[in-house]
Amino acid sequence: MLGDLDELRTFVRIVAAGSLSAAGREMNLALSVVSKRLASLERRTDTRLVARSTRRLALTEEGQRLYRHAQRILAEVAEAEEALSHGRVEPQGVLRVGAPAALGRMHVGPVCRELVEAYPRISVDLRLTDRMVDLIDEGLDVAVRIGAPRDSALVMRRLADNHRILVGAPAYLERRGWPASPQDLESYDCIQYRGTGGRWRLLGPGGAVVELDTASRLRCNNGDVAQDWALAGCGLLWKSRIDVEDDLAAGRLVRVLPDWHGDPAPVCALFPTQRQLPTRVRLFLDAMARRLNREEAGR
Repeated sequence: MLGDLDELRTFVRIVAAGSLSAAGREMNLALSVVSKRLASLERRTDTRLVARSTRRLALTEEGQRLYRHAQRILAEVAEAEEALSHGRVEPQGVLRVGAPAALGRMHVGPVCRELVEAYPRISVDLRLTDRMVDLIDEGLDVAVRIGAPRDSALVMRRLADNHRILVGAPAYLERRGWPASPQDLESYDCIQYRGTGGRWRLLGPGGAVVELDTASRLRCNNGDVAQDWALAGCGLLWKSRIDVEDDLAAGRLVRVLPDWHGDPAPVCALFPTQRQLPTRVRLFLDAMARRLNREEAGR
């Protein structure tokens, strides 16, 4: 259906330039050629891709989806041509990554920065959101998530082991004392946020499992705010180890009930296909695994 790469290249250039005439000037092509290629692509896809008006050019919903795919396709073609002509692959193109806000700021962002510094032909579009995203609809190359999906047609790579742990600020523990068992938590201030709720499940020595309802006067739908409250000494926090490890290393938080932890919630990367994975994506996956496992080894 998409057999003509020139049509795809022209379509991408039309979108980037903002009009058919501007794309023609940039590509040194007559307006009639640009218009013919766009019309041919719309016939091939049996879809209207561009809504034209006298003032501006706008993509239809289908056009937006094809534009995201076309950018990825053309970047991979350029990479393959580079490998054939020079006998090696220099990573290039836009790496589009999705991640939760806290994990993205702490780990994904630094990895993206390092890749851009190391490879001049790579650029990064990092999108941080705590909602579940659809990689295909949003045009992402890879999404990093905490917790393996139960049902997904995507390819998954496990980057690092992870689980929730209980933490608190030293000042809070000096004031309230240290709990000796999970049952003691019922008398402590327990900060809650979306994803943990008020019922906590703790796994302990010898396969012991304790589920308890925690009370809190501070509840939030954002884990970063909940962590700020814990740092301020407002109570105990049940949080992913990955999210709190910097504060633990700096002594701003300390681990409580260290023999107890939550169910496994590994850090995973999801991507559409294993075949012909672009070099920039492979580099990102390897760099993320190295960083996360280096942090774990340092605990």
